[in-house]
Amino acid sequence: MRILISADIEGVANVFHPEQTRPGNGEYERARRWMTAEADAAVRGAFDGGATDVLVNDSHGGFRNLIPDSIDRRARFVLGKPRYLSMMAGVDGCDAVCMIGYHARAGSRGVLAHTINSFAFARVWFNEQELGEAGLYGALAGERGVPVAVASGDDMFIKETKPLLPHTTFVETKQAEGQNAGTSLSPEQSCEAIYAAVKATVRRGHFSMPLRLQAPIVCRLQTQTPALADLFCQWPALERVDGTMLRFAADSVEHAVRMLNSLSAMSAMLR
Repeated sequence: MRILISADIEGVANVFHPEQTRPGNGEYERARRWMTAEADAAVRGAFDGGATDVLVNDSHGGFRNLIPDSIDRRARFVLGKPRYLSMMAGVDGCDAVCMIGYHARAGSRGVLAHTINSFAFARVWFNEQELGEAGLYGALAGERGVPVAVASGDDMFIKETKPLLPHTTFVETKQAEGQNAGTSLSPEQSCEAIYAAVKATVRRGHFSMPLRLQAPIVCRLQTQTPALADLFCQWPALERVDGTMLRFAADSVEHAVRMLNSLSAMSAMLR
């Protein structure tokens, strides 16, 4: 049995401030250790639940945050960018995915809530359904027939994601009291809860149904500023709807997600 662990940082216990998510400071160095510990808890839970192969996908920022020598030696790693499947790289051939340290979508009340790129993207819809990263990448995994078995993050993330993934096991690492505030489990408590949930879910082996969206995908993207919409609509495949709204069509979830990640990369021109 092969399990993919996709690890982000904003949903990790005790992470509340943007400084904790950005390399180059002591707060980040501490937070990346907590992120690594939660990923390791999921890895150990997967193996102890019966998995024979576990891949860990570093899914935050530049995808070079995890500390591999602090994770169970049996794991394999997906690191660095760019890569076509981004937060789901390594999903092919897997039996299930665990989303660790995930967060609520842009515009929500979740801790450090955003969707892919907080500088560029205000809101994202696929076929009129608003989605955050769990929805986008859960659908990308689902397009390949792979379900989301376990997901961890704050209470706002869980509240918005449960309707999309009703049979997924959720682990609440903290409760949001604002964009940069809340109440958290200790790192040890969070790791224990993640380990137990992943172990039990993998051992049970009857995973939830994959999240499937009907293709073709019509994506609407609201940008943070009109200038970003100006930039993105240099791409002929994109249609301008109004000052900050654009849309495009894609023949699969994968192609839609790859377009969004390409736009995210383009946005660096205006930073």
